[in-house]
Amino acid sequence: MKIFSPLYARAMAWSRHPKAPIFLGALSFCESVFFPVPPDVMLAPMCMANPKRAWWFAFITTLASALGGVLGYLIGYYAIDAIQPWLQTTSYWPAYETAVAWFKDYGFWAIFVAGFSPIPYKVFTIAGGAMAMAMPTFVLASLIGRGMRFFMVAGLLARGGPRMEALLHRYVDRIGWATVILVVIAGVWLAFF
Repeated sequence: MKIFSPLYARAMAWSRHPKAPIFLGALSFCESVFFPVPPDVMLAPMCMANPKRAWWFAFITTLASALGGVLGYLIGYYAIDAIQPWLQTTSYWPAYETAVAWFKDYGFWAIFVAGFSPIPYKVFTIAGGAMAMAMPTFVLASLIGRGMRFFMVAGLLARGGPRMEALLHRYVDRIGWATVILVVIAGVWLAFF
């Protein structure tokens, strides 16, 4: 059943839209504060569709994400008492508690790791503000961590370019279903163990 290939084709078409860089920047900004979809889902097809502009796309993503991180920091710094009751009702609460613990122990490295990894960065931006992390340190760690991640994604996918785009289009349904099966297995395993 081909569910993923039409979605992939649509994502590639959107990635070629003239306003795609603006949408990429908006997505990157929002993801750092509240939006659950990572900017990689837009950055990746844009880099494959237009490999010559991959570094520009990575720069937009990094800068917008770090600016969104600053907004998240300010929310944590000025409004943690107001949002904490809501935060406790979401699935982000355990990650927030982990972020606070990491900030106490690791400071700069906590935001760097969150910026580079698939850990919810938005939780760490708010926690950084709530813990009153030094703003210059926060911004530097965000720029380095997010930059390393997005420039790595851009470089890898731009290198593959149209060849990788065609290869992914050929196998996207198999990859998609394999991912779904792995997620289900992981969910069952976590539920029982």
